[in-house]
Amino acid sequence: MDFSDKQRQLLRLLADGQFHSGSALAVQLGISRSAVWKHTQSFSALGLEVMAISGKGYRLEAPLSLLAVDALKAELTPFTQSKLGAVEIFEQCDSTNNYLMSEARQGRVASKVCLAEYQAAGKGRRGRQWVAPFGQNIMLSILWRFELGTSAIAGLSLAIGVAVIRALNKQGIAGVGLKWPNDIFWQDRKLGGILIEVVGETSGPCAVVVGLGLNGFLPAKAAGDINQAWVDLRQITGQTTLNRNHLSAALLNALIPVLAEFEHTALLDYLQEWRGYDCMLNKTVTVLLHNQTLSGMVKGINDQGLLLLQDPQDKLQAFASGEISFNTQPT
Repeated sequence: MDFSDKQRQLLRLLADGQFHSGSALAVQLGISRSAVWKHTQSFSALGLEVMAISGKGYRLEAPLSLLAVDALKAELTPFTQSKLGAVEIFEQCDSTNNYLMSEARQGRVASKVCLAEYQAAGKGRRGRQWVAPFGQNIMLSILWRFELGTSAIAGLSLAIGVAVIRALNKQGIAGVGLKWPNDIFWQDRKLGGILIEVVGETSGPCAVVVGLGLNGFLPAKAAGDINQAWVDLRQITGQTTLNRNHLSAALLNALIPVLAEFEHTALLDYLQEWRGYDCMLNKTVTVLLHNQTLSGMVKGINDQGLLLLQDPQDKLQAFASGEISFNTQPT
């Protein structure tokens, strides 16, 4: 949906998560009470639930911490600001990764950050949709150019995972782990994911778009179609309001140095730390490849970042890709 000015104003009034009477909202917006009701109903298309209680008025199911470029930039370190190009925030878009991939193909900028309050076609791995209601989660993509080609950025997704954990730990969010190759887990439940897309040649300059999605708050209704165990930051921290500008800045302050240094440091500098966050080690999993399914016990990753799987005959195999699932899902 495209926001009208009145819808945008109404959403900002309701963002505090408190009750607002229909009469007061109508006066503040200069519209009828009927129009207020219609606007609140339209928010359901964005995954937002608005409660309406007679005698109290309207309130959102959960408060919103809306994104703002100035508030985010104010918390970036000098180093991050020196390396970063433009920062754009969309109320809604199809996908932040799609947007920056288009920018990458046109060669317009060397680095850029894009965030969105809502994605109509957010992407996970293997083309899956990323579920994220309006204004509740982190949907962030970074465009970055590398001079040495795609061969020089092997294992980048693992290094990005390390950066995300560093940022979350600094925010007091402990116990977060990494599920190879690019999922962020907490107590065997998915908290987020990383999606890296590349434009360029193996031996020449290339552009990379790093997409990060983190669950801030997922209402039960919005999460109904998710077919795996999940968790959000609200459950982990117990906080009803997530300062998304503060968290987004913290993530960028951890991610940008990794991107800036990766061509010179490469994966080896992050392997030991990644292994410390490995939440699959010694667990029995199923690996789905293109046309076959294998089961075995995870024995970590090798120095090239490949998954090591020990099959029932104790044979150790290394995999560069594959869809991994735990054989026993938590209840």
